[in-house]
Amino acid sequence: MTAARIARGSQSSARRPASRSGGRSAPARKRSSPNKKQPGLIESLPVSSATMRRLTMWGVAIVLLVVGAAAAVALRLPQMAGTAIGEQVGATGFEVRRVELRGLNRMDHNTVYNAVLDQPSRAMPLVDLDAIRARLMSFPWIKDARVSRRLPDTLVVEVVERSPAALWQNGRRLFLIDAEGVALREVHPEAVPTLPVVAGPGAQRQVNQLGALLEASPRLRPLLASATWIGDRRWDLKFRTGETLALPEGMEPAQRALRRFADMDQRRQLLGGNFVRFDMRIEGRMIVRLKPGENGELPSVAPPVAAGQSPEQMARTI
Repeated sequence: MTAARIARGSQSSARRPASRSGGRSAPARKRSSPNKKQPGLIESLPVSSATMRRLTMWGVAIVLLVVGAAAAVALRLPQMAGTAIGEQVGATGFEVRRVELRGLNRMDHNTVYNAVLDQPSRAMPLVDLDAIRARLMSFPWIKDARVSRRLPDTLVVEVVERSPAALWQNGRRLFLIDAEGVALREVHPEAVPTLPVVAGPGAQRQVNQLGALLEASPRLRPLLASATWIGDRRWDLKFRTGETLALPEGMEPAQRALRRFADMDQRRQLLGGNFVRFDMRIEGRMIVRLKPGENGELPSVAPPVAAGQSPEQMARTI
């Protein structure tokens, strides 16, 4: 019996921890409870729950505002409200009653009036000035336009009209064009104005070049009947007296040839004589074609200038 106690006592003593400090037992380790809840993502944020609730409420309110604004735009509520306000302003006297046109000389006034007054409302705040200008710029005669309001009841329209510079022969049709080649209107052959006729592919885009060419000899400009753009590179000029002058390629060579021709015509009166065609495409030379006589014979003319004596040498060809 005593031996059994001793044996149990030794076993109890064996279960005690071997390490001791100052005769006191080591403190037992604390074990975490398996049922304790870990903090979540929201609880781990450095924001209080009250603040989070306020932020959530603000977010919901913003979403509702955006949705409401989108619905209002889809239903055109802002436009309807603006139109109603504009109509009320117009009812107080701010309504279009007069249109003042400036710079309009060639276009029909009623056409411009109709374009200006083509508005869904006459109330001044609702008049679309940009739309009016766009309609005016669609007319070929108008080069530029400016539209403004003069309160309480007047629209001021200032236009810059294009100036006719030539007639463009396109097939069998004639068009009045300006210096930039813009077709202003079609012209009937029996009502052709006194302007030079340009013909040939792309001739309408060369009117400015033709004007610069004729500046070399202003005396010949009133005598010009038509000009044909040949091969997209040079001009044939036809005068009112019936003769044709073939000029070389390039602006400077053509101007020099035209000046020489003008000088020779002034001294020898080439135009209105016995000539049909003058060809000055070769630098320093003129080749002429004569009119046949009544019996098919060539008329007598002064002998051509001898080669080498002058850059204005002439040679007769049939």
